[in-house]
Amino acid sequence: MFLAGGVLTALPAALPTADDEPPLTIPRDPAREAARRELSKRLYHEDDPGLFQRALDAFWDWLDDLLSSAASVTPGGTVGLVVIVLAVVAVLAALWWRLGTPQRQPATSATLFDDRPRSAADHRAAAEAHAAQRHWNQALQERIRAVVRALEERALLDPRPGRTADEAAAEAGRALPDHADRLRAAARDFDDVTYGGRPSTEQTYQRATALDRDLDRAKPQLTANSTSAQTPASTDSAPPTRRGAAG
Repeated sequence: MFLAGGVLTALPAALPTADDEPPLTIPRDPAREAARRELSKRLYHEDDPGLFQRALDAFWDWLDDLLSSAASVTPGGTVGLVVIVLAVVAVLAALWWRLGTPQRQPATSATLFDDRPRSAADHRAAAEAHAAQRHWNQALQERIRAVVRALEERALLDPRPGRTADEAAAEAGRALPDHADRLRAAARDFDDVTYGGRPSTEQTYQRATALDRDLDRAKPQLTANSTSAQTPASTDSAPPTRRGAAG
């Protein structure tokens, strides 16, 4: 046999060979195609990783390349990258602690009162029902509404649609100065929950409940304006009585 042009060719018959049958001669391209078909059989791929594993491997390779690239341009290399990551985590943790966890309770109303007229007792009952379910946002809101409605029912506040919690606390604080600070604090709690998105807690609700009870027993302090407004009326009404008696 001899090689000519990349093809094995049998020697002339005069030269004896080790085998009586002549060897097969297969061109290069058909041989490559035959090998490809053979290796594509399922028998050779039973232990190959699945689609999920290949995707996971590709993700980890991408992440490794990304971190390697980031470390190469970060001062201090890998150590500097770790310090930056820890700093970002610390900032996120501080924001989480400052702003609170995301609110997962049902959405609540953003107004002090809705369109349905309800008494202070109705608001207190709603607050206690929410508290029993540990819905502290709604419980706090209903308790503050009960406080304001009770002051309106006692004529310490004029019923006024659209009044904010801060306005109610400022007006009530003039009639009940001993509780003015607690009223302002309760109004801030209401605003934080309703407008600021901060979650209420059981302790916040209990403070509002204690304020509601204390205000229910508190005696209002008459202002100088209300006293002076009543004095002329009694003075003006007294002389006609005396003149009538003298006559």
